[in-house]
Amino acid sequence: MEGLVNTINGVIWSSALIYLCLGAGLFFSIVTRFAQVRLFGEMIRLIFKGKASRDGISSFQALTLSLAGRVGMGNIAGVAAAIGFGGPGAVFWMWVVGFLGATTAYIEATLAQIYKEKDATTGEYRGGPAYYFEKALGQRWYGIVFAITAIIALSIFLPGIQTNGVVNAVTQVMGEGTNLNILGANVSGMRLGAIALILVVFGIIIFGGIKRIATFTEIVVPFMAIGYIVLALIIMLINFEMVPQVFGLIVSDAFTAQAGLGAAIGWGVKRGVYSSEAGQGTTPHAAAAAEVDHPAQQGLVQSFSVYIDTLLVCSATAFMILTMGTYNIQGTLPEGQYLVQNVIAGTEINSPAFTQMAMESVYGAFGNIFIAVAVFFFAFTTILANYYIAEVNVAYLTRSISPKANKIGLFLVKILTMAMIAYGGLNSAGYIWAVGDIGVGLIAWLNIVGILIIFFMARPALKALKDYEMQRKAGVTRYTFDPTKLGIKNALYWENRHLTEQPSLKEAPIRKESK
Repeated sequence: MEGLVNTINGVIWSSALIYLCLGAGLFFSIVTRFAQVRLFGEMIRLIFKGKASRDGISSFQALTLSLAGRVGMGNIAGVAAAIGFGGPGAVFWMWVVGFLGATTAYIEATLAQIYKEKDATTGEYRGGPAYYFEKALGQRWYGIVFAITAIIALSIFLPGIQTNGVVNAVTQVMGEGTNLNILGANVSGMRLGAIALILVVFGIIIFGGIKRIATFTEIVVPFMAIGYIVLALIIMLINFEMVPQVFGLIVSDAFTAQAGLGAAIGWGVKRGVYSSEAGQGTTPHAAAAAEVDHPAQQGLVQSFSVYIDTLLVCSATAFMILTMGTYNIQGTLPEGQYLVQNVIAGTEINSPAFTQMAMESVYGAFGNIFIAVAVFFFAFTTILANYYIAEVNVAYLTRSISPKANKIGLFLVKILTMAMIAYGGLNSAGYIWAVGDIGVGLIAWLNIVGILIIFFMARPALKALKDYEMQRKAGVTRYTFDPTKLGIKNALYWENRHLTEQPSLKEAPIRKESK
């Protein structure tokens, strides 16, 4: 089974997807005139501007919810894996993905806002790729395919990665504990305890809906991210003379690559896409839930979140590992043989081990424990974000059936996600990562191809950006969005909102969604 999984993974993550991710990011950067640089200050301003409403969460909550999905095992174990298999140069390609992917994140998040709906059952905003594929492409079948794929990927393939990382981090600190006999198999007591804790807290939060999930991530994500970056900066300051050398190693190895140029690009882009989620089609779901005056506003906020994830948190991990030299490079060699070996042979590359070693070498036992705690919260919030995405896609599939179908679907996806959390905690890291890569790759293919087609058909996200910049230049006190004026069709939420905001149009009929 593991061999089959690795074969499928290799097909999905072929060079075609790698260069499609990079190419899409470069294309969107050019057509938006590098909005990720031009509007950097505006991004920061918008993060704290929006307020939550009865129907939607605030821009900051949407940011932290999307960061909950972005900042996870990819930032701690994923960066270590990129270095371990692709060499230090893989970090450079993660940066490239982050920089170019910031505009891809803008495009997909703005599309999610433009084509969002109000859920008939909860009254909350719902949106994401399935919704904009149906409305912008006019292809409901494509939206259905994406929704089904996303549910499978987010509730079956991906939860195991996060749980596996948490369990490995806990056992790295606490040990495996006493083995227990469960159905004839010996299972680590510490692993079971960690899995049980995750399941209990996860269940309490998800049954409280999007508001409870957003409130939890709003508190936990900034606290852990800032703490993690501060400790990494201290390591860099203590070893300040090493920082230029590390930076030089990353840049030079990106093109010479100890593990081979292809490995550096492949692992850097794969982990960059996995970590930043730019173009992957996952973070637009959180973007659609935000209460904003103009779709471009949340698009810019989501664009900034890629910087936080890739250029800050991922870089913090990379510089810690490379500064302290706590890594091996295996490349394409048989397991157990290394191009570079700095730590004990057999250290699991697809795990937080390299990062824990770096922290422990400076902070002692505290560093090891801190990484275990950081992994727990980063991974746990990612599981929450993944569940929310699966929930939105269940709502999309059942919205035209009945409220009862919606409730049954949501209950089933909760149970399925919890089952995969338990499964992931009990299986090997390498296998779980390969399964997760398949899920990420499938939805990335569907989303990137879809948003490129949408762009060439109607360019709605680019029109929204130009409209927003015109209003910004004019110094308006409140931004408005009229999709009809911009030639954007099927943005019914915004059409109706614009009608109700114009006194002269109060008597105009409100259009209803057709499912």
